[in-house]
Amino acid sequence: MAEHRSMQRAALLDAARSLLSEGGTEALTFPALAERTGLARSSVYEYFRSRAAVVEELCEVDFPVWAAEVEAAMAAVDGADAKAEAYVRAQLALVGDRRHRAVVAISASELDAGAREKIRAAHGGLVSMIVDALRDLGHEEPRLAAMLVQGVVDSAVRRIELGLEEPSVVAEAAVSMVLRGVRG
Repeated sequence: MAEHRSMQRAALLDAARSLLSEGGTEALTFPALAERTGLARSSVYEYFRSRAAVVEELCEVDFPVWAAEVEAAMAAVDGADAKAEAYVRAQLALVGDRRHRAVVAISASELDAGAREKIRAAHGGLVSMIVDALRDLGHEEPRLAAMLVQGVVDSAVRRIELGLEEPSVVAEAAVSMVLRGVRG
């Protein structure tokens, strides 16, 4: 029975990822989840009390996987410049991944304060990955610099999602800005 519930929960999360990546938060409804998984709508409520609960669990499940991919990319290279570049490129490479699209589609206003705090803490863990590299590059305020680098990454993600430029062009501009500043 526990294995069946676990499989159903995983199917619901997978359906939620698809709905979020296809249509944003508006598409994530319990009737849509029920239709995608073949469950009765009332059964969806047995797994999740609300849409916010689905979103919170998606973040808890997917964000660590995403962060591990960024960390692995950074660990695979030597040198502070290469680590900073890997940090940017790994995140931008995930833009097409539906796990990433689902997390990006989530509106923080739909979550309670506890869920928003969990997501902020997870995001802070991601940002902390680049602090040492920025310190090694000579930044006097590496934590502040890390937050600014993440701002560049977040802007690049939004730009890629708009589809106005090739993702590789956006990635090159973001890496250049991070490594060389606006003089790039």
